[in-house]
Amino acid sequence: MSLTPVSAGFLPLVDAAPFIIARELGFAAEEGLDLSLTRAPSWSALRDLLAFGSVDAAHMLSAVPVAASLGIGGIRMPIDALMMTSQGGEMLAVSRPVARRMRDAGYGFDFADVPAARAALGAERLRIGIPFALSLHVELLRRAFGDALDLRTVPPPQMAEALDAGEIDAFIVGEPWASMAVERGKAELLLPGTAIWRGAPEKVLAMRRDRAEGAPDLTARLMRAVWRSCRWLEHPANRLPASEILARHIDVPPEVIERIMAHRLVISPEGEERRAPQFLQFFDGCATFPWRSQATWIGTRLAARHGLDIAAARDTAMSVFRTDLYRRNLGPAGADLPAASSRLEGAVTEPSLHPAAAGRVMLLPDPFFDGAVFDPDELPAPLSPPWAGSRPLT
Repeated sequence: MSLTPVSAGFLPLVDAAPFIIARELGFAAEEGLDLSLTRAPSWSALRDLLAFGSVDAAHMLSAVPVAASLGIGGIRMPIDALMMTSQGGEMLAVSRPVARRMRDAGYGFDFADVPAARAALGAERLRIGIPFALSLHVELLRRAFGDALDLRTVPPPQMAEALDAGEIDAFIVGEPWASMAVERGKAELLLPGTAIWRGAPEKVLAMRRDRAEGAPDLTARLMRAVWRSCRWLEHPANRLPASEILARHIDVPPEVIERIMAHRLVISPEGEERRAPQFLQFFDGCATFPWRSQATWIGTRLAARHGLDIAAARDTAMSVFRTDLYRRNLGPAGADLPAASSRLEGAVTEPSLHPAAAGRVMLLPDPFFDGAVFDPDELPAPLSPPWAGSRPLT
């Protein structure tokens, strides 16, 4: 059988697994696709590869399609998030000198208490590495620690080197790069992003809208291949083979990847471990469903910082998360379909059944650390500019 070529870009992160596994285990081929993968050096480079047609699809930060569709960040182009490919998976790490000061002050690195971590960091203005200015990483930092942050853009694989060179004091990044900084004796893990927002929508399958809608059969087949990959990845028995496959694409030891996928994190070079519930979700709890309320949370925050019309931005953001394509293409494949496409974000406090298009679906906890609930029908006030205190390393 002749396979249809399709290309996807990715960054070397554990949460690129749905794309890598779709190719390596044949899920794409079973859909009649010859899936080729292009490894990008940074999120800005990957965004540009997608925007200018060098790749058909991408493993992408959830905020990037929203930002591009709003014209924020130098590109104005309709880019859609066809489905979520992972929730969580990001980690905040600090340098060893900062960690020592925190431990001396009595902080126990409990992986759970955001206000205690903020208090232990004190009033010192830390230089914090971020992978991309238009990312959920930044919004999580601002949600937990306020807007007075000194942010420096660093490509994910280079975080440990930037820390070691004294260019930053801390960083937030998708795994495995925080764990690898610990392995190299350069950092300690402070908080998982899921301690700030348990249900944080981290990565998506992104396509330009003209490509997604202009080739609907290819789009459907690619979505099914990636969705099947997400389902395979969620099974604990598949962690070891997945880790060995990913190690070849990410260039880190498979045992580090396996710990991350099992939500067991080594937080210091001395070998301390912590568990992080729901640290990285690929499938369970409707993890692949592109909730329009999550797009609204991202879009209204971006608009409020950039001085855009917030109500218009909300409508644009909701159109970016393609629940319509998800329902059309993945419902027949067996995907769980919630009855509604938006919800109150942060309102699920324990695993529970919720109305579905047919029957009920299980949703996992998604609280914010402060107990707040986001109503997508309520618009936020203007926020501080996103670029304040934020710049790339040179």
